[in-house]
Amino acid sequence: MGFVKENGRTIPVADKVFALSGRAKAAIAAKGKDAVVNATVGALLDDNGDLVVMSSVAEAIRTLTPADYAEYAPITGTPAFKEAVVKALFGNYEPSGHINLCVTPGGTGSITSVIQNYSSYGDSVLTHDWCWANYKNIAVSQGRKLKTFRFFNEDGGFDAADLEKQLNELAAVQDQVVLMINTPAHNPTGYSLSLEDWDAMIDVINRTACKVVLFLDIAYIDYAGEEDEVRAFVPKLANLGDHVLTIFGYSASKTLTAYGMRLGAIVCMAKKEEDAEEFRRAAEYAARSTWSNCNRSAMVVMGKIYADPELRAKVDEERRVYRDMLLERGRIFEKTLNDNGVKCVPFRAGFFVTIACDDPAEVGRKLEEQDIFCLALAKGIRVSIASISKEKCVKCAEAIAALLK
Repeated sequence: MGFVKENGRTIPVADKVFALSGRAKAAIAAKGKDAVVNATVGALLDDNGDLVVMSSVAEAIRTLTPADYAEYAPITGTPAFKEAVVKALFGNYEPSGHINLCVTPGGTGSITSVIQNYSSYGDSVLTHDWCWANYKNIAVSQGRKLKTFRFFNEDGGFDAADLEKQLNELAAVQDQVVLMINTPAHNPTGYSLSLEDWDAMIDVINRTACKVVLFLDIAYIDYAGEEDEVRAFVPKLANLGDHVLTIFGYSASKTLTAYGMRLGAIVCMAKKEEDAEEFRRAAEYAARSTWSNCNRSAMVVMGKIYADPELRAKVDEERRVYRDMLLERGRIFEKTLNDNGVKCVPFRAGFFVTIACDDPAEVGRKLEEQDIFCLALAKGIRVSIASISKEKCVKCAEAIAALLK
């Protein structure tokens, strides 16, 4: 026995995703890029397999002074960064409520913060059954449990009925529930809640007999579709009852294709000023006691972009090109599956597509034998269309369909 205490966690020998990605990279080194499909990467790559780095963002990075990256940043973020986040997150739908926010190390930091501050030891946090596996790791690491509701009903629609069932079960034993919803461009399915789905979910939450903290993981929002369309749900949040607090998890790392700069924010949209102020104090305390403060240079870059209309327009236009490239890959992948008699889990947009199957590990193993590397989940195979070309989308979809027929 070693010295590490697992404390309810199951610590793997190696991270599953990074181990799989490592095998894909080894195959590429041995056989060349063209012979291998590496659909494991959770970052946007161009059709040559190179990381997309927006030149307009790189332009802003090159203007940094030594003080911009060497000086400590305020724990909750620089003023210019905070202004930029509000603009980036809400776009033309900035709400009239009380907004407060705290910088986090990527979107992951916002998940850590909301669980730490809005649930108690031993509580269950609720999310959809199709979800990013790290949700569970983050919850368990903080002495919580992860409970799920069925994301899709038998008709392939949002399962509001099971959400209500699971929420009511928790409301009977907890005075407050953190409900985590990843939309739009959900990981791992690519699903986005429709406006009708939003109405159904809000009705369910409003009927819940305990306080609810609705945490919206919007990490992929800027790659989910047209800017206003994917934010059209924001006004509906005003219909939530007074027993509900809405919090967003935002990933500037993804918005700016600057994943290594680890920049995100947890953003509170409260009906009451005192709730927003309570959020500020708790988020600041959680940050100080967890990661202290974040990457100042990344905050300065984002502040510069959103304070300069000309530079912001260049960034938005460049991102739009890559967003449309990603949307086209998704359409091609889904059409290829359908043409071969296979359907994916309901998909709208985003970095990933998932195909449900009975033995994902075996399907993943057989794909790997063909030098096609996809992540085997508990209930299906996740394909990162963000990291493969249109041609490889076709190749990957055909290979999966052949195994599932």
